[in-house]
Amino acid sequence: MEQTDTGVFSEKYRVVAVEAERLTIQGIITGKVLTIINSDAGSPLTAEQYPFGKLIALSNPSASAPN
Repeated sequence: MEQTDTGVFSEKYRVVAVEAERLTIQGIITGKVLTIINSDAGSPLTAEQYPFGKLIALSNPSASAPN
C-alpha cells in the first residue's frame, strides 16, 4: 500500500480571514486552521489578493534551489 504525504504543503486551503499582518486559512481535507504571519509591514496583505473563500496551496521554501 502506497503512503501519501499529508503534510501542510500537500493540502489545499481556503482563505477564511485576511488582515494586513496575517492570513488565516483552513485545510479543505483536514479542516486544520493555520495563521500565516506577514513579517513585511511594507507589503500588507489585502482582501483583493486573498478574497474570502479563495483556494490556495502552500509551497515549501526549503524545497526551492538556494540563491
